[in-house]
Amino acid sequence: MQAAALFEQGVSQAEIARHVGVSHQTVSDWHDAWERGGKDALRAAGRAGRLPRITDAQLAEVEAALAKGPRANGYATDLWNLARVAKVIEEVTGLSYSQGHVWRILRDKLGWSHQRPARQAVERDEQVIERWKKERWPKVKKTPDAGGP
Repeated sequence: MQAAALFEQGVSQAEIARHVGVSHQTVSDWHDAWERGGKDALRAAGRAGRLPRITDAQLAEVEAALAKGPRANGYATDLWNLARVAKVIEEVTGLSYSQGHVWRILRDKLGWSHQRPARQAVERDEQVIERWKKERWPKVKKTPDAGGP
């Protein structure tokens, strides 16, 4: 129905495809139906595409499990990767997905984004670093004399 409203406004099919998140061919088919019978023709077409295997309730369970973090799900580090998320989805729902599809679920269904952890040593001590910058660095830093050459 969003597409029908956009057709009425004269929005291009390419823009509608981007806005609604479907292929150009799908929008073209919708446009043909809309031209033949208006919104009623689009309603009669039914749902486009395959029904999702995972339900909204299952997605909520998966998101709750992921929110607990990798360690709570039995992993040794605090980093998620697609293989780990796929395993959690399978454990929670019994559904098996490829890593590419897991990414689409995370991005499109759960609104998650790609993140990379900052690379820092586990042993890093910020207080020691700050103290070194304030006390030791000024003593070893080479600066030109104010008096000239």
